[in-house]
Amino acid sequence: QVQLVESGGGLVQPGGSLRLSCAASGTIFSINVMGWYRQAPGKQRELVAVQSNTDLTNYTDSVKGRFTVSRDNTKNTVYLQMNSLQAEDTAVYYCHVVYRFRTYWGQGTQVTVSS
Repeated sequence: QVQLVESGGGLVQPGGSLRLSCAASGTIFSINVMGWYRQAPGKQRELVAVQSNTDLTNYTDSVKGRFTVSRDNTKNTVYLQMNSLQAEDTAVYYCHVVYRFRTYWGQGTQVTVSS
């Protein structure tokens, strides 16, 4: 079983930055995929950015060049550095982990971009 704890959400002005963190705990060896999804009000949950254990990354087009996903495998932690935030980035951000063919989700952290 994998437990995920997220941190780093909040309110930020347009053009600002935030960094999200997600730490995985439990009996873990080499997590396959770690990353982030988001869900805005009235919309479906969508992929934001994920990274494999071979450092392959995948980003949704709207965040390319602004967001960076990274992971620290010694800490089983994944990060999302978000720069040049826009109102359209407002959503609940969920940590996403794939480990031994099972998918795990964090509890979600709110990111609000507003002046």
